[in-house]
Amino acid sequence: MQTTRPQESATDVQTAGQRKKKSALEQAGGTKGVIFSALPAVVFVIANNAGGLKMGILAALLVALGIAVERLTRKESLQPALGGVFGVAIAAGISWYTGSAKDFFLIGIWASLAGAVAFVLSVVLRWPLAGLIWNSATGKGTVWRADKRSRLYYDIATLVLAAIFGARFAVQQYLYQADEVGSLGFAKIAMGYPLLAVGFLAVAWAARASDKRLKAVGLLPAKRT
Repeated sequence: MQTTRPQESATDVQTAGQRKKKSALEQAGGTKGVIFSALPAVVFVIANNAGGLKMGILAALLVALGIAVERLTRKESLQPALGGVFGVAIAAGISWYTGSAKDFFLIGIWASLAGAVAFVLSVVLRWPLAGLIWNSATGKGTVWRADKRSRLYYDIATLVLAAIFGARFAVQQYLYQADEVGSLGFAKIAMGYPLLAVGFLAVAWAARASDKRLKAVGLLPAKRT
């Protein structure tokens, strides 16, 4: 009994660690989840061009609901699907209220501006969001803030994210003003997960560089082999 118990606890810790180490792609529902998140916008643009605003709204909502049902029947992660239904429902409601197809993308445009401002402001306040979010998610606390160079790494990653969100706003706001609904749909997809992947790479680089620095100055214990 005593010899098997440590082995059981070790495997428990290992599986718990594997659960913890989910990539950003896995949290989004995998490749399928990324595709599903883009589908409502694509369907909206196509249906709006083919049959008008009402057709576009109805088609986008049906696709979002269909994705949620598909997730439910396969017992997969519902988080991306439910987020998609909620987002599409709000976007559709605004578009229906204003009677303008381009308003389907309005929330996303202004959310990008809010994100860019939040990221820049967090750097100014010396609480870069890239470091705060990453270290909170990984359970490392705020020890990284005690070292200037470590904080600088997260400043850089946060500013990369700010640039991504700022670029989204600038491009999509321009297309919104030009009333380019089709181009708005394309820009939403092209500047979505592909650009976020660049942001995640910047955060991963900052985290690795920060951990290395903190271990060097003794603020973070080295890994036990």
